[in-house]
Amino acid sequence: MTMPAATDLLREGLALHRRGAVADAAARYAEALRVEPGNADAHYYLGMLACQQGRFVEGEGRARQSLASDPCYVGAYVLLGRALAALGRHEEALKSFERAIALSPDLAGAHGHRADVLSELGRYVEAVESYDRALALAPEAVEDWFNRGAALADLRRYEEAVASFEHAIAKRPDFTDAHLRRAKALSDLGRHDDALEAIDKMLAIDANSAEAWLGRGNVLNKLKRYEEACIAFDRALSLKPNLAEATLGSGNAFTHLKRLEDAFAAYERALKMQPDFAEALLGRGNVLIRQKRLDAALDAYDRALALKPDLAEAWLGRGNAFKDLARYDDALAAYDRALAINADLGEAWLGRAHILTLRKRLGEALIAYDRAVALASGVNYAAGFRILSKLCMCDWTNLDEEVALLLAAVREGKLACPPFTILALPSSAADQLQCAVCEVRDQPPLAAFWQGETYRHDRIRLAYVSADFNEHPIGYLLAGLFERHDRSRFEVTGISIGPARRSPLRDRIEAAFEHFIDAAESGDREIAELIQRREIDIAVDLMGFTQNNRMSVFARRPAPIQVNYLGFIGTMGAEFIDYVIADKIALPFDQQRCFAEKIVHLPDCFVGTDDRMQTAPGVGSRAEAGLPPEGFVFCSFNNSYKIGRPVFERWTRLLHAVTGSVLWLARVNADMAVNLRREAEHLGVDPARLVFAPTVSLPQHLARHSLADLFLDTSPYNAGATAVAALWSGVPLVTMMGETFVGRMAASMLHALGLPELVTYNLNEYEALALKLAQAPILLSATRRKLQDNLRRTPLFDSDRFRRHIEQAYATMVDIHRNGEAPRSFTVQTV
Repeated sequence: MTMPAATDLLREGLALHRRGAVADAAARYAEALRVEPGNADAHYYLGMLACQQGRFVEGEGRARQSLASDPCYVGAYVLLGRALAALGRHEEALKSFERAIALSPDLAGAHGHRADVLSELGRYVEAVESYDRALALAPEAVEDWFNRGAALADLRRYEEAVASFEHAIAKRPDFTDAHLRRAKALSDLGRHDDALEAIDKMLAIDANSAEAWLGRGNVLNKLKRYEEACIAFDRALSLKPNLAEATLGSGNAFTHLKRLEDAFAAYERALKMQPDFAEALLGRGNVLIRQKRLDAALDAYDRALALKPDLAEAWLGRGNAFKDLARYDDALAAYDRALAINADLGEAWLGRAHILTLRKRLGEALIAYDRAVALASGVNYAAGFRILSKLCMCDWTNLDEEVALLLAAVREGKLACPPFTILALPSSAADQLQCAVCEVRDQPPLAAFWQGETYRHDRIRLAYVSADFNEHPIGYLLAGLFERHDRSRFEVTGISIGPARRSPLRDRIEAAFEHFIDAAESGDREIAELIQRREIDIAVDLMGFTQNNRMSVFARRPAPIQVNYLGFIGTMGAEFIDYVIADKIALPFDQQRCFAEKIVHLPDCFVGTDDRMQTAPGVGSRAEAGLPPEGFVFCSFNNSYKIGRPVFERWTRLLHAVTGSVLWLARVNADMAVNLRREAEHLGVDPARLVFAPTVSLPQHLARHSLADLFLDTSPYNAGATAVAALWSGVPLVTMMGETFVGRMAASMLHALGLPELVTYNLNEYEALALKLAQAPILLSATRRKLQDNLRRTPLFDSDRFRRHIEQAYATMVDIHRNGEAPRSFTVQTV
């Protein structure tokens, strides 16, 4: 019997292969090899079958045997490339496909497979070029259109990627992966509504696709429709319970909904499903950092980066943690690493700007703020921080227009401006309330720790919470109060939430409290638990919205009575703060509608002072201070962000009018000195007439005031501790009373000091009074004598009188509470 020819056996094998009879086909190919052992086609077909069945090592071997028989066998080079690619040997695969193309330049499949390998190697530009060549030869190759779109997406060429996916869908309408990738590319373009429509089309094809529900949830998260996103993720998990990406999506939605405990639990579930899930570790870190568990957050970010070093958001989180830990060099390095990976990460630009600001590198900070604002779609408060940076530099370029836009955004309820920044702007009390309310609403809802109990202690338990029990205005102003509290009536605790910088003042403050607790390393929940466990009757927040505050301690309502005092001169807009301590001049009751807290009036000035402040014994000469030997010295040692163009223009007019006079300012940063000198020159004043004083210790600062003749206040944000220092040193102060709490501080002090004649009510009066005092030496001397006489006779520097009044305020708050009444405004009578 004659054996069939190898060619006939191969023909039969191919026919069987087409009908799906794979085993029979393989037998025919093998028989062809027995007939003709070196048959290149037989090796090729057996290799093709092996690859189709996942036996890639065998496929590689068959392809090589085929090529050994026929070194120019184009198909065998393609087969070898496919086998090598499947085995992860991409560089070898690439050479095989390129050999096939060299032999047959118009072989579309070889170009397409080469493009696939280039994509695997991350060489996306070359991959797209190769796909383009393949598609020019075979426009109907659906997979190549799809893979081309994926490569374009990896290049962030999302518009082109969308078009490529649409080609694939047009040729295969039920191509579900193409629908999903098109939706993701649309979302990456910011076209989230279009992306959602694309996913819904996909779900119309296959409503039971867990991946489609996952994609829907991700898009809904980007649309900030977090509740709907949770429903989509739940549906995905019902279809595929171990879909870790859906659990991650739920965690992200819960984070945005401020449901931090639910978010943490979701991230933990995702990590149980997939222990090496870097994004879930990132989410875990983001929750921990919001809970102020900074070391644990850093550990989570580090674990995420060990798995995925290019996860920019983890570097961002690391920077945020280091910032809160005051490790500023580490923070800056982390932000820079994040931006090296993703230059469009607005939050990293914002964080970088904050660190540069703290380092007083304000010019660089402004550039970073500009980048953050340019990416403002997801960067809350960037515009407000940017304007504060400009104020700190005294850079007033286009400031009026920028402030108008910022205030308009605040009035629309946008998270555009931090509450502290708005105090320095020409804003109304209503604006400041709106800004504070928006900030509070942006915080996670937290369950109240105090559940309505009424404590019955022998003494009122009073706790002051601050990050500023250091060489800081809060420390300077209130050290005397802390020392003088009546221990027979009050048990006083100090809770420090900031760095412990050793100094005589820090030692004095620690010794002043009956209990002093350094809680800087504690989380917000731990501090709240501490306050509750100690059954504190009144918790006083000395921070408000200032740097390093722990608002979420008070948001947990650990004490039955919670008070906003002195650190933030405005409303906190929060239902969990019951009272704000003020006086009738600084905060009249007619502004109650713009304060969430009930207003408490002390009978004198609300600003606490310390009549034990020490002045350095020696006073340097004018020359040593950089002042001219003769001439009138106007001074204003306020922080630079308080100096605005309208007031500065009046100062330059005074310099014009008073021959030989100079303006003595605090050198807060180098940029403000450059900008103010330039502004002075523009207004016709010799820049040399602006003299900038370096930072010195408080005793030295008090002593050098004797070289000044008249203190000029700022508006709309008045001097606070700076005014106290000037008045204690015997320097008369001219102020202009504003419309808001923060703009009436100095007026309150001057009334309490018996010098209401130094209060003015508009810029014209302000300038006129300052000029009058500067040009009338007898009047100025009389004012100075009156000030000196009143220092010990009037209420402003009577620290014990102040102590009695604020204690009476605290006692009244407790009486109201123990009587079962809601907090209410009241006035403390003189004691």
